[in-house]
Amino acid sequence: MSVQPPAAPHRVAIADIDIPFWRMVAILIKWAIAAIPATIVLSIIFGIIAAILGLLFGGMFGGMMGRWL
Repeated sequence: MSVQPPAAPHRVAIADIDIPFWRMVAILIKWAIAAIPATIVLSIIFGIIAAILGLLFGGMFGGMMGRWL
């Protein structure tokens, strides 16, 4: 059994992508729909991080802003 060395990589240049307009519209609509749950998840994650930072560092500003809050 002989082992051949890997072939050298070939360079590829894409000259044109032919996608029908309505297919592109459908792809963009799917992306927009998929972005909704991703935004909700990221908002929850950032909210948790902000709550943790507020618990850790919230007392630092109590004297400075205490009478307005």
